Amino acid sequence: MGLGGCIILIAVGAILTFATDWDMQGVNLNLVGVIFMIVGLIGVATFSSIARRRRVVVPPTTPVIDDTRPRSRDGYSDGYGV
Repeated sequence: MGLGGCIILIAVGAILTFATDWDMQGVNLNLVGVIFMIVGLIGVATFSSIARRRRVVVPPTTPVIDDTRPRSRDGYSDGYGV
């Protein structure tokens, strides 16, 4: 479940808790709404902690140039033949 799903759960839970006055026999819609909001908040917290771990940036390494081999001047190593 992504961040959008968590936000939808929070919104549906808030609608069920605060904006409805339906009565269903055997179901407390206020409690269902509160449960949806809690699950949505737990999802947002989990998603943000996972996203924070993914954002760790490793600094780029500088390339190592090997200048230890001797350069020969045989006329052909530089590509010009002189």
